[in-house]
Amino acid sequence: MNIPLAERMRPSSLDQYIGQNHLVGPDAVLRKAIESGNIPSFILWGPPGVGKTTLASIIANTLNRPFYSLSAINSGVKDIRDTIEKAKRQQFFNKPNPILFIDEIHRFSKSQQDSLLSAVEKGIITLIGATTENPSFEVIPALLSRSQVYVLEYLSEEELKDLVNHAIEKDHELAKLDIEIIEWDSLLRYSGGDARKLLNVLELVISSVPKGKIALNNDLVASVIQNNILLYDKTGEQHYDVISAFIKSIRGSDPNAAVYYLARMLEAGEDIKFICRRMVILAAEDIGLANPNALLMANTAFQSIQSIGMPEARIILSQAVIYLATSPKSNSAYLAIDNALEEVKNSSSLPIPLHLRNAPTKLMKNLNYGKNYKYAHDFNGNFVDQAFLPEQIDGKIFYHPKDNRTEDKIKNKLKEQWKNRYKY
Repeated sequence: MNIPLAERMRPSSLDQYIGQNHLVGPDAVLRKAIESGNIPSFILWGPPGVGKTTLASIIANTLNRPFYSLSAINSGVKDIRDTIEKAKRQQFFNKPNPILFIDEIHRFSKSQQDSLLSAVEKGIITLIGATTENPSFEVIPALLSRSQVYVLEYLSEEELKDLVNHAIEKDHELAKLDIEIIEWDSLLRYSGGDARKLLNVLELVISSVPKGKIALNNDLVASVIQNNILLYDKTGEQHYDVISAFIKSIRGSDPNAAVYYLARMLEAGEDIKFICRRMVILAAEDIGLANPNALLMANTAFQSIQSIGMPEARIILSQAVIYLATSPKSNSAYLAIDNALEEVKNSSSLPIPLHLRNAPTKLMKNLNYGKNYKYAHDFNGNFVDQAFLPEQIDGKIFYHPKDNRTEDKIKNKLKEQWKNRYKY
């Protein structure tokens, strides 16, 4: 069997493990827990290829515990229950409970995550989850409250170089070859900080050149990669380039470019929830009040793709992307809140005008809290001209309507209502 280099080089002990010194280095929190033999259930949160799966396996080996592994991509509630039943059968003679490792736990639905709760609470299993997404958003609160969260970081340039040099020296296949790294930039750039991808790139380049003296430089690596794999990865430079082009194409009202970059991301296996989250942000930031329905469309798309899933979700995404790209644009709401935040930072906590203050007690009424407040619904058009901002910044403008049909109406309404207070 032709085992990939990344798998051949997978470490089996903490001493062989590269990176994450803040967790598993000398006297680090997770290392101490492992050495004590008493680990809690926990979530490993970090980008792909930084050692989440490897670390879980090392922990199981170090503690000599049964180790079960599920992938959230292809496992359901039945698989979870079957695994928990196996774990129950392991419980005898005070033997430590098995470890259940769930890769990409953020892809589990609420019901799938719920099915883990009882086993975690009762100590039937010690759960180790791995996720590339923020657990605060993707893991249910009940499960999150019963788990520690450890954050894994991208490997540094030096750690990535150590990984490559270790592979060249220690791997039984590469050790037979005469390999020299002349330039590192392309190797590191295409890896995007992902150790697994780095070793895959290294193996691909080495296998693509004639045997003999193998000198790896930037041009060689770039030419081999461009001829062999799609120039996109979900964590490195291309990830940010493509999502940036996608957002800028929608902001620039080009539906054709926007759909193209959507297709690039889908073809590369990008998480569709990530795409939709960016669309929700864009709908508020770049379209805003020019078409308030854009935010509804983006939110509806977000909810729909989670129910439908791929491949049909591509149609929902395409509809939403085209709608957003062809909508009128305004960033007035985005600028308004930033203007207001800047004022709050500069002027601190200005006193609230007395007529706007709540007066639930007699003392507060005696202090004129709420006095002379005018109830808008008692006046024609449900509007009355009165001051709402603190006196020191009365008349200051944070919201500036942009030039589009919807905000032209807003601007005219504001001029009619506020006359001299706000100069639009």
